[in-house]
Amino acid sequence: QVNLAESGGGLVQPGGSLRLSCAASGLPSKMNLYMMSWYRQAPGKERELVATVNGNEIPTYYADNVKGRFTISRENAKSTVHLQMNSLVPEDTAVYYCHVRRLGTSNVFWGQGTQVTVSS
Repeated sequence: QVNLAESGGGLVQPGGSLRLSCAASGLPSKMNLYMMSWYRQAPGKERELVATVNGNEIPTYYADNVKGRFTISRENAKSTVHLQMNSLVPEDTAVYYCHVRRLGTSNVFWGQGTQVTVSS
């Protein structure tokens, strides 16, 4: 059974930082065969892709509104993906979801989500 366990969310003041982590377990293939991403969904808005890192641990996508502030990384040996978020603004407030997709298939897995609130 696949499980994506997210951690690191919370309340932070504008300008602050948070580091999200997602630990994957039960994936049936080698870690380098999966794309790993972070999505987020703010209240009343659609879920949006924030960042993606490929199986070689190289970031391949950042949303325009997080470029230069967020950094995605992964450790295949530990089956984890991270999202370092700096210079946070209230508009970053959302539930953040870990997403894993097996290359060449439509097999995707989602974490349960972790709340990030940016407020003074």
